[in-house]
Amino acid sequence: MRHYDLVVLGAGSGNMLLNEEFDHLRTAIVEPDRFGGTCLNRGCIPSKMFVIAADAAEDARAAERLGVRTSVAPVDWKAVRDRVFSRIDPLHESAVDYRRKNGVDVYTEEARFVAPKVLQVKDERITADTFAVAVGSRPVIPDIPGLETVAYHTSDTIMRIDDLPPMAVIGGGFIAAEFGHVFSAFGTDITIVQRGPRLLMAEDEQVSARFTKLASQRHRVLLDAEVTSVEPRGDGVAATVVCPDGEHVIEANLLLVCVGRRPNTDRLGAVAGGLELDEHGHIAADSAYRTSVPGVWALGDAVNHFQLKHMANAESRLVRHNILHPQDVRTLTNRVAPPAVFTSPQIASVGLTEQEARRDKVDYRTSVRDYADTAYGWALEDTTGFAKVLADPAERTILGAHIIGPQAATLIQPLIQAMAMGLTVDQVGHEVLYIHPALTEVVEQALLAL
Repeated sequence: MRHYDLVVLGAGSGNMLLNEEFDHLRTAIVEPDRFGGTCLNRGCIPSKMFVIAADAAEDARAAERLGVRTSVAPVDWKAVRDRVFSRIDPLHESAVDYRRKNGVDVYTEEARFVAPKVLQVKDERITADTFAVAVGSRPVIPDIPGLETVAYHTSDTIMRIDDLPPMAVIGGGFIAAEFGHVFSAFGTDITIVQRGPRLLMAEDEQVSARFTKLASQRHRVLLDAEVTSVEPRGDGVAATVVCPDGEHVIEANLLLVCVGRRPNTDRLGAVAGGLELDEHGHIAADSAYRTSVPGVWALGDAVNHFQLKHMANAESRLVRHNILHPQDVRTLTNRVAPPAVFTSPQIASVGLTEQEARRDKVDYRTSVRDYADTAYGWALEDTTGFAKVLADPAERTILGAHIIGPQAATLIQPLIQAMAMGLTVDQVGHEVLYIHPALTEVVEQALLAL
């Protein structure tokens, strides 16, 4: 058996863990797929490159409201796709070469624990004093009768298709919202089948309701609906869908399944490795990201439920420190995990939603400010965007914030920082200058209203 000081399982955020501070140690990375993980290869980065192109097409079509006469020729999908992956695909080999040239052993086969801190990699067993488990997650494949008989796509494969036929989307979360925006902006007819009463059910209900209304103007959206079976039909697929008004058959050339993600721990032999798992298959770890096996740490989608790259990056930095400084173990000082949905309109959130505050009987006050109430909102001719802030009436601190509209993921950042630093709405609203007439005034006005 080959022995290491440190073995990292997973080369997404796990690859970020290794820096020059580990140069004196014998290290290895195990990655059976592509370096960069989901984010670089089939998630955050390529999808946002597509979103940028979709935004450009959508903005051009919408420019007439500003007095600008434009037209959009059919989008060259293959040119858009090839621009994205011509930049991304070469990065895997260069990352592997970089690690090997700098003394890190790279294993490209799938690995499983056969005992605590003993890893089987193809025909070889390796051990280590320390392991960092960052094996990520993958799309959930629902148990729908007939699904195995049709050619369907997930977020792993949808961005590499050759053309853009009419498509049906099973799921109403952030992946459906983002790809619905991308493909409809490129001229594709979209049907979304959502089990719940609204799209983006994890968002604040006011944001979710607004987005559902807007999405329903662009796509065919079936709510409170369930796909009970699928079957091949012609060059595509037919899905039987049960809706409140009865049973429908939805036909499309392409089927996209996006009903959630699951941790890859079932492929890791976690139980044989002595790792405790929660009911969802995530590795159980303490606030310092130590697992049930001494010397084994975990980070990213394998351990947390956020499925956020920025959270995994923060965890990678923390685990790096804790491995190198076992006498000074740290925990994340801020557990506020803000997500954003790069759809149209853009959505960002942090902290409590109003429905969560009601459910948990949290005393709160809230204010909502429309983009249209600001000078820049006027300039945009925006009539649907708003910023919403929830605050504790006694402590006067921010409990949550939710924005739907242009630049939402950027606009929410000062509210994230205020929550992380424990600032009051008075401090952030009154003691900070907001540039006029920038769009940040929608945040300022929401705070002043509190």
